[in-house]
Amino acid sequence: MHPLEGKRFVVASHNEGKLREFADLLAPFGFEAKSAREYGLPEPEETGTTFEENAYIKAFAAAKATGLPAMSDDSGLVVDALDGAPGVYTANWAEKPDGSRDFGMAMQKTEDALQKAGATEPAQRTGRFVAVICLAFPDGEAEYYRGEAEGKLVWPPRGELGFGYDPVFVPDGYDKSFGEMTAEKKHGWKPGDAEALSHRARAFKKFAEARLGSA
Repeated sequence: MHPLEGKRFVVASHNEGKLREFADLLAPFGFEAKSAREYGLPEPEETGTTFEENAYIKAFAAAKATGLPAMSDDSGLVVDALDGAPGVYTANWAEKPDGSRDFGMAMQKTEDALQKAGATEPAQRTGRFVAVICLAFPDGEAEYYRGEAEGKLVWPPRGELGFGYDPVFVPDGYDKSFGEMTAEKKHGWKPGDAEALSHRARAFKKFAEARLGSA
C-alpha cells in the first residue's frame, strides 16, 4: 500500500456537485486537493461497465498526468424495478444532443420507465445510490471503497438542494429527499461520527478509516 505523502492529491472530477462534496469531506483532514479541471486535464471517456472500472479510468488518468495520487468516484442510481438501470449510465440518461446534461429530463425518464414497469407503489420503487471511490497512483496501483444508500424513488421531485437525481430519492429512515437536505445533513460526515448518510459519505468514511486513521 502506497503511503499518502505530502498531503496532496487530485480529485479527478469536473462535476461541480461532486467537487463540493469532496471538499466538505476532506476539509477536516488538512489535505490539499485540487480538481482535474484546475490542472487543465480533459475528462477521459468512461468506457467501463462497472462503477469500479469507471472510477479507475478517471483516477488513473489524473494520477498519471500529474504524478500525484488521485481520487475519483463513479456513482449512480440503481433502481430495482428497472433491473438496475440507470446504474453506470446514470449521467448518460441526462445527456442532451448538444452534450450538456439535463437532470430534470433524466428524472422524468426514470419516472416514465417506472410507470411503464408498473412500479407505482412505494414498495415497488426501491433502489440505492452507489458510489465507488478509487484512489489511484501514477504506477497504476489502486484501491477501492464502496458506499451504498438504500431508499425509494418518489415523484414529483422534491427540493432544490443537492444535484443530479437527489430530488427523487428518499433514503430509508427519512421522510425528506436528498434534494431537501442540506449538504451537512446529506454528506456531512466528520471524523469520529459513527454513521454517514449519503453513498459518497459512506464510501469516504471507509477510505478515511483505512487511509487517514479515522474512525
